[in-house]
Amino acid sequence: MNSSVSMTTGGGAAVAENKVPLWRRRKAMANYIALLPYLAFALFPFYIIFITSLKSKQEINNLGKSPFWTRGIEWENFTFLWTDTVFFEHWMINTFIVTTVSTIISVSIGILAAYALARLRFKGVEAFGVAVFITYLVPQTLLFLPLVDVINFIDDFIPIRDTYWSLILTYPTFLIPFVTWLLMGYFRTIPFEVEECAYLDGCTRLGALFRVVLPMAIPGIICAILFSYTLSWNEFLYSLVFIQDEHAKTVSVGVFTELIRGDIYFWGSLMAACMLGTVPIVILYGFLMDYYTSGLTQGAIK
Repeated sequence: MNSSVSMTTGGGAAVAENKVPLWRRRKAMANYIALLPYLAFALFPFYIIFITSLKSKQEINNLGKSPFWTRGIEWENFTFLWTDTVFFEHWMINTFIVTTVSTIISVSIGILAAYALARLRFKGVEAFGVAVFITYLVPQTLLFLPLVDVINFIDDFIPIRDTYWSLILTYPTFLIPFVTWLLMGYFRTIPFEVEECAYLDGCTRLGALFRVVLPMAIPGIICAILFSYTLSWNEFLYSLVFIQDEHAKTVSVGVFTELIRGDIYFWGSLMAACMLGTVPIVILYGFLMDYYTSGLTQGAIK
């Protein structure tokens, strides 16, 4: 009998210990309420895109209807992309290929360049690091002018004009400086002592880079991949300049040239294309963001 009473008393104590104080719950609720205006402001454009993509053309053009909700769900804007816009699937495939290959090339080269600038000591290393940062600041509206001559020169030997290979060659011009500048600061936060331990175990400099430094720099590398993929996916100017063939265009340019004809805007299909165009980026961030955040909190020594 006494044992049962003691067990009951112990269970009640455990429940009492696990109970969250009222002031903490009120503080958490106040914090969440304070975030509501920010969430509403940040998500409002996406809500308008989503709700407009589900409206019919008649409802979109009817000024008496509210733009904030719809009375019925229509799929004609999505079917228009796959039936009347016959190249939409090609644009999605081209964008995926260009973005993936450009990101792989840029991150691979940027890792080596950032490690060299962060760890090696040679004449002019500081000036070279500043030059990389300045190159990243040069606007694309100035870079595409000489790149046109570069693409025309290469096209005399290898036909790359009006193909996505011209974009794969030009996108690293603004991705590599960005990745190098981003990872250069992250490599400097990794203690040099861990590399010295790798040298004592018989690793070469490249061996220490791939076996010790890169596993510890995973959060920074993931951050570089995310930003590079997003920049490549949303790039507009180079794709507009170098690609004229309808089959080889990317989504950002194809949608703009096909769904805006003079003063006629296919608003419903434009919003549907925006929805479908953001899905791969949302999926990428959904898979990598948690790992990226947890890696930042672990620290380099971990």
